Amino acid sequence: MSKPVASLTADDFEPHNGESFQLTTAIGALDLKLVEVRRLGQALREGGAFSLLFTSAPGPFLPQATYPLAHPALGTIELFVPLGPKDGGNRYEVIFT
Repeated sequence: MSKPVASLTADDFEPHNGESFQLTTAIGALDLKLVEVRRLGQALREGGAFSLLFTSAPGPFLPQATYPLAHPALGTIELFVPLGPKDGGNRYEVIFT
C-alpha cells in the first residue's frame, strides 16, 4: 500500500499499534515495535500533525538519519529520528507536521 509520506495520517498507523516494523540500515535490518501513535493537533497536512513512537531490543543505537521503514500493510517509507536508549532498549520517534 505504499502511500506518499505527505499523504500519511495517524489513521494509517493506529491499526498497527503494537506491531513490528523493519528498519533497514547499512549494517542490516532492525525490528522496531510501534508502541504509540500520538495526535499532535492541527497542521498544514491533511489529518493533522502526529508522531509515532517505536522501541527496539537492546543493541546498537542508530544515529540520526533517514532510513527505510517497512511494514507488510503499509509498504516502505523513508523516515526516522532516534530519541535514545530507555529501559534497556532504544526509542525512535517519527514526527509528521
